[in-house]
Amino acid sequence: MEAFFTKSEQVQSIIKGFNLTKTLFVSSIIIGEPNIGKKSLVRYLFPEAPLVSGINQEEVEAALLEYDELIITDFEKLSNQESLNLDNKRIIATANYVGNQQTIDTLFAFIYMMPSFKERPEDTAYIRDLFIKEALSDLMIEESDFSAEEIPLNLNHNSKTLKRSIYKHLMNYSMDEKSIQESIYHYILKHLEGNNGYKEYLGLYEKPLIEAGLKKFGSQLQLSQVLGINRNTLRKKIHEHNID
Repeated sequence: MEAFFTKSEQVQSIIKGFNLTKTLFVSSIIIGEPNIGKKSLVRYLFPEAPLVSGINQEEVEAALLEYDELIITDFEKLSNQESLNLDNKRIIATANYVGNQQTIDTLFAFIYMMPSFKERPEDTAYIRDLFIKEALSDLMIEESDFSAEEIPLNLNHNSKTLKRSIYKHLMNYSMDEKSIQESIYHYILKHLEGNNGYKEYLGLYEKPLIEAGLKKFGSQLQLSQVLGINRNTLRKKIHEHNID
């Protein structure tokens, strides 16, 4: 059985609802944004049920003839939902959005709305930590003194962008001087053109240098001393690079 973690009251309510109706031949659907764990949840609740995708209408129709218990993912992608016969079957469907509300109401006895990761901060923190362990292993990075709370998380597309932001941060965090130079080299090699390239691409170095320095020292005066430049010059560069 796949593990499924949640501290969300709304998701726990969905699990409770399924557990109460697990032995009944009624159909249910979970609706919510992509990449929020709908498929993982139904796999956790119904580990033995066959699974088909609504991307293939013929495959779904064939499975409905063969099985009394069935998981249908991507239900919104079925082109002819009204023709489906779910009577006397235990169908568990997932959908990224509601297509025809009247059809959904007709086909399913129970309709559950699953919240996004932005609405489930405790679940997000748990999954973030799982992705961090995975990333450290995949990228062969030894654990160090970085804080998980410092990683800027992108939840625009739930687990998809959450995972991407973690891998991106850890790759940046673990880069040495040579790796940074190689990244800049390949970027400039691809984009360098025009007649003012030196000034344009100097910002690749200057902007992060000033931003990091301001964050580290919190003082323009101290940073100008550390960088060995005039304070007015530092102010000018802050303005040029639109640094807040």
